[in-house]
Amino acid sequence: MKQVVQNYKSGELAVLDVPVPGCKPGGVLVRTAYSLISTGTELMKVSEAGMSMLGKARSRPDQVAKVMQSVATNGVPATYRKVMGKLDSYTPLGYSLCGVVEQVGTGIDDVKVGDLVACAGNEHALHAELNWVPKNLYTPVPDGLAPRHAAFGTVGSIAMQGVRQGEPQLGEVALVIGLGLIGQLVVQLLAAAGVRVVGVDPDPVRCELAERLGATACGDPASAAVEAAVAELTDGHGVDQVYLAAGGGSNQPVELAARLCRDRGRVVDIGKCRLDLPWNAYYEKELDVRFSRSYGPGRYDPAYELEGRDYPIGYVRWTERRNLACFLDLLARGSVDVEPLVSHVADFDDAVETYQRLKDGELKAVAVLFRYPEHAGEAEAPVVAVPAVNVKRTPTRAAKTPVRLAFVGAGNYATSMLLPHLAQREGVELSTVVTTTALSAANAQRKFGFAEATTDLDAVLGDKSIDAVFVVTRHSSHAELTRQALLAGKTVFVEKPLALTEDELAGVLAAVEESGNDRLQVGFNRRFAPLLQEAKERFGARTGPASLRYLVNAGLLGHGSWYLQQGTEGSRFAGEGGHFIDTASWLLEADPVSVYAVATSGNEDLQVVLRYPDGSTATISYVTTGAASFPKETLDLVADGKVLRLDDFVRASVYGRKRWVSSRLPKARDKGQNAELAAFIKAVRTGGPMPVPLESLVATTAATLAVQTGLVGGAPVTLARAR
Repeated sequence: MKQVVQNYKSGELAVLDVPVPGCKPGGVLVRTAYSLISTGTELMKVSEAGMSMLGKARSRPDQVAKVMQSVATNGVPATYRKVMGKLDSYTPLGYSLCGVVEQVGTGIDDVKVGDLVACAGNEHALHAELNWVPKNLYTPVPDGLAPRHAAFGTVGSIAMQGVRQGEPQLGEVALVIGLGLIGQLVVQLLAAAGVRVVGVDPDPVRCELAERLGATACGDPASAAVEAAVAELTDGHGVDQVYLAAGGGSNQPVELAARLCRDRGRVVDIGKCRLDLPWNAYYEKELDVRFSRSYGPGRYDPAYELEGRDYPIGYVRWTERRNLACFLDLLARGSVDVEPLVSHVADFDDAVETYQRLKDGELKAVAVLFRYPEHAGEAEAPVVAVPAVNVKRTPTRAAKTPVRLAFVGAGNYATSMLLPHLAQREGVELSTVVTTTALSAANAQRKFGFAEATTDLDAVLGDKSIDAVFVVTRHSSHAELTRQALLAGKTVFVEKPLALTEDELAGVLAAVEESGNDRLQVGFNRRFAPLLQEAKERFGARTGPASLRYLVNAGLLGHGSWYLQQGTEGSRFAGEGGHFIDTASWLLEADPVSVYAVATSGNEDLQVVLRYPDGSTATISYVTTGAASFPKETLDLVADGKVLRLDDFVRASVYGRKRWVSSRLPKARDKGQNAELAAFIKAVRTGGPMPVPLESLVATTAATLAVQTGLVGGAPVTLARAR
């Protein structure tokens, strides 16, 4: 089998072929499905291994003391050989995983072969294809909980034990210093316990994530906003508990804890940070300083961990194993959500490269999972293909002025949002309108001045004088009408969605490839909105990953709306979700690589999490149950110490070194339709590039389709771009 190892002397990381561990009595042999990289503890070990011998000594003074004791007892030569022998050996990495029981040792009766279990321990839950795990370091995974989420069991138990040490009570206020992996979990556990949380971290992305996951307010440790939030939440008394989940050599966390904690408050150390307690500050408030020892009672006790001797529940309520089971139960019930913490999932074979990217800072992550090649009993993660755009482009014929347009469909959106802009545009001629009923065509002709009205689509597609065709019909017909218009050599503007299924999308691209005609635009207008474009320009270029939050207060549909005909027209999100995905991708300047979607029971309220190649995330909350008086669309983009805020295309602001706030628009909201149409007409008239690259339109459509796939499968969906 394969296992990740490290040589602490040289710093070498490797995936080695090693013997399969035996299945000893009192435990089970587990084949790993997912294992979790602790981006705090493990990266610290990896970084230390790359140091010089002097650097190693400085980072581990406790080990230096042991060496000096050995020198005094055994002499320099013997100690040197002992230390070098230990350093120049491969040591394992990893301590949190989920896998399938492959073999059951004698004395085990609580699981059977094929059961899914979560495992803990830096000697038993390693980054390896197979692990032997003693009874008190594994627990069965609840039904319905995804293996990739159950792999968080150990770090969840560490966070849970820290919270237990703080003894939080309903209504209290807590401060969490350090919003890495453990800190993010502590925030959620406290919020689930009815505690209001203030988070502290210098990384604005992590602060935004913690707020999304339940924190009341978060900020930089040097920011006055943190102290202001604490003062407001506690009436100036200070927080009831402080959880130190930070690492590093700075003494700032313990000093901040003393400053913001109330009289006789509790300070719990979970992470490995410097603890030079300022005596006066801690004495004057009589602060209660507590330490949290790893996963809980039983840790470091060989009788408990290796021999399986449990502690009586009447004396020790929460042991290592009970903490592990409790955390999985919270995950299964949705009280804690670890999916937003997953920054990257890597194949196990790529372990060395993944560690190196983390160490070098190329991969910025809260949590990283290794995915193993064999998931006995687990279905493969769903994948939606992002088709490649293969086209040998035919020469583009620039249209003469005026540009002659045909409309297929003349419903409410066409007559209210598109045609009023086009009817008044110089250099545009509305040639023909095609509808399924004669009267609707006649009405559109009368209102907007079409030269002709007809119900004959073939006549329009065969008319060589028509330069571009607008497809503005019901969703179920978009892909087929677009396909026909492309084959007829027309430039096409199709309202969203482009397609409702992967097969429909493939059919459109087949028409592009067959005809050499890639002159296509989908009506994703929000990226053209003047207010949003100005806000993006003022926000400026990014250097690090971003977090984007987009709330769509869609509201309920009226009785009889054809949008409710999901059997033929697709879901509401399938119909208009592409708008919001396209906007997010345009702001983040990339196409998503994965989609995770969950829905509330009984309605269409969705949470959609998109992940991007550089580690950025976009969360789209699409809700139908909000107040009608609340704005329909609000958006926040956070990165590099800056925040962009959009309020329903009426007002925008950018917060950074300087603050910019737009003036309130004097007219109705401008969501970009006019600017989009201007860009489209220009491309038709000049033969220049289309306003949005076809590859982007395809990626957005694939991501929209992946939402439904994810809802059905209950797991994240990988967007695999064809090569």
